Amino acid sequence: MKIAITSQNRKTVTPHAGVCRNFWVFTINDQQITDKTLLELTKEQSFHNSEPLAAHPLDGIDVLLTGGMGAGLPKRLARQGIEALVTPESDPTEAVSCYLDSLKHPA
Repeated sequence: MKIAITSQNRKTVTPHAGVCRNFWVFTINDQQITDKTLLELTKEQSFHNSEPLAAHPLDGIDVLLTGGMGAGLPKRLARQGIEALVTPESDPTEAVSCYLDSLKHPA
């Protein structure tokens, strides 16, 4: 599983996914974080500036976690089989951990 986190400043979860250009991409195996890499996009590749139906560098992820997004982004990502969720967490690693915990213990 691959989980991308919006993190424009590379430290905290960005509150607006559409204009974010830096994403931490976490690789998950057996519910554990096994890798974390930074994906840096050009301004033209941001969700806000890219074409909704065009290929995108984040197309291979399974989940996008962010501090906030407009109504169109979850629909756009769903067409690629990507789940888009808002997290209240500010730390990217903690956001992923909370998401993984939610899979183990659904509400």
